[in-house]
Amino acid sequence: MSGYEDKVPAFLTFRVTPQEGPIAAFAEQEAWQARKRYPEILGVGSPEFFHARECETGGWELSEYSSDTPQGARDALGSRFRGRAQDASGAGRDKARRKWLAAAARMDREVVDDVRVLGERFRIVRASRFIRMGASGPEPPRPSDPDPGEAGESHRVPSRTKGFVIDPYTGTGLADGILKLDLVRFVGSAPGAPREVTDDAWRAAERYPGGVLLPAVFMVSEREDGKWRAHDPGAAYTTPQSARDSLADWLRVMAPFTLKLDEAARAVYAEAADRLDDKRRNALSVAERRFRVTRVERLVRIGPDGPEGPRPSDYDPEPPVDIQVRRLKEQGLWKEEDEPIELNEQAQELSRLWEQEMVRAAAAKERGHRPGDG
Repeated sequence: MSGYEDKVPAFLTFRVTPQEGPIAAFAEQEAWQARKRYPEILGVGSPEFFHARECETGGWELSEYSSDTPQGARDALGSRFRGRAQDASGAGRDKARRKWLAAAARMDREVVDDVRVLGERFRIVRASRFIRMGASGPEPPRPSDPDPGEAGESHRVPSRTKGFVIDPYTGTGLADGILKLDLVRFVGSAPGAPREVTDDAWRAAERYPGGVLLPAVFMVSEREDGKWRAHDPGAAYTTPQSARDSLADWLRVMAPFTLKLDEAARAVYAEAADRLDDKRRNALSVAERRFRVTRVERLVRIGPDGPEGPRPSDYDPEPPVDIQVRRLKEQGLWKEEDEPIELNEQAQELSRLWEQEMVRAAAAKERGHRPGDG
């Protein structure tokens, strides 16, 4: 009797393999516990977009960092092409240099989501985001989630997607395999979403029925009006500490700026940021507001021709850079690089707050303390 698995396309396979080592076993156990404690799966925020390169051995290698819009990923791909041109120039390959520069110039003037350069194929890739929800709220980070980096230093930790290859043939543990199956069957949109968003979601499920899980990321959720919501819907952070650092920055800088806090209120928010730095907790209450660092699952849909790209209904407000520049010049709003930029009063206030925060963080580091230490 022949196995059916050899007759199923790779993009439709969900390979479950033993996960070796005590850490992998612990992570598998936690994943099963999460299914019980946080049984509901919800789509969250906007998707992420990467640029990816098709590998000769199969799969697609993702860029290290993502963008919250397709154009942001296209701009990053154009920058990568310029880097390849520089490498070719250093190696004395002038023809290759011109090819890479031509590809970069094309990214600057056209909306391109799939491109070939010198036999290599690149694509803009869409990753959907999800959270688990339970009776106590959204799922926080798990003990097995990597969380290196001291408070205020998490930006030095490399992204976990660096070198990650989207390959449906790569096996996962049983819990992740079931999660992947749950997510590829998830077709939903926010209440009140335009019809085209829902139509695109159903079309994607049909055209890209497979999927690959990416390493989990983290965001900050806030309890508002009896419901948990993303504090910054477009943001995603590599580690739990990165999410804590973003919340601490908001408490020290952006909250005073956007909420017009007086000195007493600023002190309350700053003290909360210090507690967050010192304790590395995943929950924080300040001024009758509740925050929680939240674990985010990510899935890239896969079809016969590879990973899903941007959908027509995805938020993508900015055109390629050459078009932006032309429009600004037509409107008389373009400034050359050497022209001074005058900051208005609000911008000056924000700049002052960030400068104060940089001085505070530098002083804490100089004392050998973590940023929240007194």
